[in-house]
Amino acid sequence: MTRSPRKGPSVADRLPGKIGSLGEGGGGKVIVTWPRASAIVPTMIGHTIAVHNGREHLPIYMTDRMVGHRLGEFAPTRTFRGHAGSDKKSRR
Repeated sequence: MTRSPRKGPSVADRLPGKIGSLGEGGGGKVIVTWPRASAIVPTMIGHTIAVHNGREHLPIYMTDRMVGHRLGEFAPTRTFRGHAGSDKKSRR
């Protein structure tokens, strides 16, 4: 079930205030945040937000195509290391 349009997008409490204080373009500052479930709103466009993936903060530059998505979609939590090599012994 989706969120009610009457409520608006779910955004972390302090995130809009931090973005508003930076002004237009952000001035090269990176905003550090933990809530991955926050929605990306148009006021975030042009800013760099570092999203926590469980181990570190990954800097993500916000573009207009990201509006409506969640922050966690752009910070993967798992690292794919590839499939097993040609291991002939395990098949016997």
